[in-house]
Amino acid sequence: MTTLTSVQERLTEVQGRIADAAGKAGRGPNDVILVAVTKYAEPEQIRELLHHGHRDFGESRVQQLVQRAAMVEEYLGRLRTAPNVAAAHDASTKGAPESARWHMIGRLQRNKVKKVVEHCRLIHSVDSLRLAEEVQTIALRKDVGVDILLQVNSSGETVKQGVAIPAAIHVAEQIGTMVNVNLRGMMTMAPLTQNESELRLVFERTHECFEEIRTAGVAGEEFNILSMGMSGDFELAIEHGANMVRIGSAIFGEGPADGAEDEGEDDE
Repeated sequence: MTTLTSVQERLTEVQGRIADAAGKAGRGPNDVILVAVTKYAEPEQIRELLHHGHRDFGESRVQQLVQRAAMVEEYLGRLRTAPNVAAAHDASTKGAPESARWHMIGRLQRNKVKKVVEHCRLIHSVDSLRLAEEVQTIALRKDVGVDILLQVNSSGETVKQGVAIPAAIHVAEQIGTMVNVNLRGMMTMAPLTQNESELRLVFERTHECFEEIRTAGVAGEEFNILSMGMSGDFELAIEHGANMVRIGSAIFGEGPADGAEDEGEDDE
């Protein structure tokens, strides 16, 4: 288990690597959003990152997302009513945090959409038209707009979820007609491999599809997020156009078993 100090240091290190990768790609560090994947994080670590100014957190299971979002909101509520608690933190922190933004990054079943809509800022893992239609149904019922990403399967792996690349623009067109669903961009998960050529191919293919949909204008002007890249490959992803990366183990350390930090299936 990493200590709080090492978590802070790891976050700073990852932010530096993101800045370097963005610079090499001709972009600035603020052009890439870091989603800290809290799958194996301790509550104290999440609170510490909040105090250091981090806002975007991701979870791959619905139940854990709901629990952690409630925990953070309860903590922030206490800080608002007892500012002396925030003042007790180390002077090097950025003071009392105002909010957290939660991202659903794992496989989502349609019967869990209602819970996610209530707590989530962005759903990365909309992997079918049927799931998008369920999001629309729930959002319409609640009279809210819901931001989503279209998950595409760029590697062709049978174990991966997502819309096939050739079908992506058609599915995007259909989602674009939904009143309460805002299609903000695309997400993919690269294979768990050390083969850089294979990773580059997946990222290139996803970026090309993203640009095709964006240029066609089928999803509107807000289609501008490309979420790809995790702890082992985020620099390559940024090189190939990612402007949102999902990083867990590089910040919080390895969990009980190795694996992609955002591949969790909602299998409750």
